[in-house]
Amino acid sequence: MKKTIANLCLILSILFVLVSCQSSPNAKSEHVSLVQNESQNKLDIFIDGKYFTSYMYADTILKKPVLFPLLTASGIRITRGYPLATNPGERMDHPHHYGLWFNHGDVNGVDFWNSGVIPKKPGALYGKIHHVKFLTIESGDAGTLEVTKKWISDAGEHFIDEQTRYTFNGDENTRIITHLTTLTAPNGDVLFQDSKQGTFAMRVRRELEIPSNSPTLLFDKNLQPADSAVVDKKGVTGQYLNSNGLQGYPEVWGKRAKWMRLSGYVENDSISICIFAHPNNINYPPHWMARDYGLYGVNPMGSNIYTNGAEQFNFVLEKGKSVTFKNQVVIFNSTLPTPARIDALYKKFITSN
Repeated sequence: MKKTIANLCLILSILFVLVSCQSSPNAKSEHVSLVQNESQNKLDIFIDGKYFTSYMYADTILKKPVLFPLLTASGIRITRGYPLATNPGERMDHPHHYGLWFNHGDVNGVDFWNSGVIPKKPGALYGKIHHVKFLTIESGDAGTLEVTKKWISDAGEHFIDEQTRYTFNGDENTRIITHLTTLTAPNGDVLFQDSKQGTFAMRVRRELEIPSNSPTLLFDKNLQPADSAVVDKKGVTGQYLNSNGLQGYPEVWGKRAKWMRLSGYVENDSISICIFAHPNNINYPPHWMARDYGLYGVNPMGSNIYTNGAEQFNFVLEKGKSVTFKNQVVIFNSTLPTPARIDALYKKFITSN
């Protein structure tokens, strides 16, 4: 199994390193520039000429479109590379965690969350989210990318039509992604079963994980899995804080909050990632799927496991109806935003959009 993972990791790493884009002569002079690259199934986003991220949608490799990688305004990568562009010292777990994505673990009994390059549950029903087309690609004072997608089971069942608008912005110390996604049930009722595995999430790099005493398998300098699990907290500096003042792991895991901050240090630079949830989202304020190993997400469609069975949330999207989710990600470098500053940004998010 280790050999299979290592070989796949190496192939994908080579592929994505070859197609990664850190600069582009095609990036326009607008504050935010969106540059399409159809031959590589991606669209690159630049802010003031600096590469920020790419919208990746290669169906032959990915099980869902993602934003990957994500960089700070100073050019520091904040997302884990594995399994798309693996780096030495990274964890080799959860190959379905890459970039920034939106999906769910139980949709009409089909698992969209765990669908990855190496399915870990034999016999489980998996699904894919297919990129269908671009509706808007607009550069300017802000960058706007609007796309349509389809949620389809591996058996070919078409459950959901998705329309998502990404808005990109930033300045010399911040990067901002506003994510507005509308899901429609075109062919019949769709049940989003209560699941801890959801929904709007990212996987962060090793330094932004939470220090842990649990042994873990890491990739060595040659991108090969280590022979045994080790406890290694060197350079691991992450810390969670939520809008209710709860701090640390597991204190914040599963708790309801309107926003969360993950902060730490990478290359001696202070990095913070804030995720906001809009009050119009269902089951607000949401639970947070915030793990010590670098999974960082907000989950409005999971309550049972987070509350030890005290709550249950099963959402039915009726045929022909739609539901909208709105979230925002704000990435800081060279500063640690205070709760007061985050509250002010959160208020701007919910009142101006």
